[in-house]
Amino acid sequence: MSSPENETPRGVQSGFCKEDQARKCTVQPIVIGGMVLDVNATSSMHANPRTTTPGKVIFSLGGVARNVADCISKLEARPFMISAVGFDMAGNMLLEHWESAGLSIEGIQRHQNIETAVVCHIFDEKGEVTAGVAHVESIEQFLTPRWIEKFKCKISCSPILMVDANLTSSSLEASCQLAAQFNTPVWFEPVSVAKSRRVASVVQYVTFASPNEDELVAMANAVSGKEIFHPIWRDDSSTKLSKEYFFQTLKPAIWVLLDKGVKVLVVTLGSEGVLVCSKAKFNLQRLAFKGNQSPYFSKQLYEAVSTVCPKDKIFGASMCKPMSDLFAVHFPALPASVVRLTGAGDCLVGGTIASLCAGLDVMQSIAVGIAAAKVVVEVESNVPDEYCLAKLADDARSVYSGATMLLCQSKL
Repeated sequence: MSSPENETPRGVQSGFCKEDQARKCTVQPIVIGGMVLDVNATSSMHANPRTTTPGKVIFSLGGVARNVADCISKLEARPFMISAVGFDMAGNMLLEHWESAGLSIEGIQRHQNIETAVVCHIFDEKGEVTAGVAHVESIEQFLTPRWIEKFKCKISCSPILMVDANLTSSSLEASCQLAAQFNTPVWFEPVSVAKSRRVASVVQYVTFASPNEDELVAMANAVSGKEIFHPIWRDDSSTKLSKEYFFQTLKPAIWVLLDKGVKVLVVTLGSEGVLVCSKAKFNLQRLAFKGNQSPYFSKQLYEAVSTVCPKDKIFGASMCKPMSDLFAVHFPALPASVVRLTGAGDCLVGGTIASLCAGLDVMQSIAVGIAAAKVVVEVESNVPDEYCLAKLADDARSVYSGATMLLCQSKL
């Protein structure tokens, strides 16, 4: 029996991209990474060890890359997913949803030897993850450089490539090198503290990265080769830390990643909002995306958001010189009635990517991403069933108007 990675999808030629194929290629954001079935268990009261606790258990379609791609599709972009699932119950559920949404399954490898990735999360009564077990080895085993190479033509005309750190270092390198060959921007999603360290092999290719505080520290340690950075220490008091404190404390780790090659860091701080950092404001303004106009992407999204979030407003208020060494902006989080926090970071990334592809600038797109994340924490699924464009634009306006420049300087 042939190895699944040797099976070429219909109409795909491995290893090269003919010129006429590239011309006919549909412009789509490419998402590479895990498709996972989440088993989410939420206790209805404080859980005690060594015994069961009353609560609720539900199945939810998940996986960082899958969630990002699903969110992108809900905002009227058509992502192309590269992943792997089996013929088991979990694989059937994931592919049934994907096909019902009218999305292509051409890039999703399927084989009887693949055990679809499954993750079990245990939540407390506040919606926070308290423990979890991940069975995701199939993603590393079957999302190989050879499989990814089969979609070279897709990557060649994509406006952006998103990779999640469920990929092995060799697969991350293969993906990023293909993107670099065609000047396709790369978004690196760290997935977890342990896997975020895989950025070390591809940091020079990364345009965007979206770590939380702990992942940021792990990534900075990985690329520096030393364990010199640490998360912010917090005591048990309810003292609220300022956005300036967060930034000044995390700035050394941020600078290491920017200095190693990352163009834009989107650091998520939970209820404290988001830090957007770049080595120069010039990096944020010059980013261009292939095909970022209708009919490929949502003209409605562009019009709704650009009307209430004027382009370059934040840049216009800046006194930065074009080549300043560090540019940092804080975006506030939106108040929400939290049901569950999983999926928030994924929808922030998905909302931002869909907006970039639609033609919005980086700052407008981050505001949409935060608005998209707010919607998902108020539902039980990892991605909401739908977005109301008017509400999304209004929430993005609130975020955008609350953005604050924290630093713009020529020397650290």
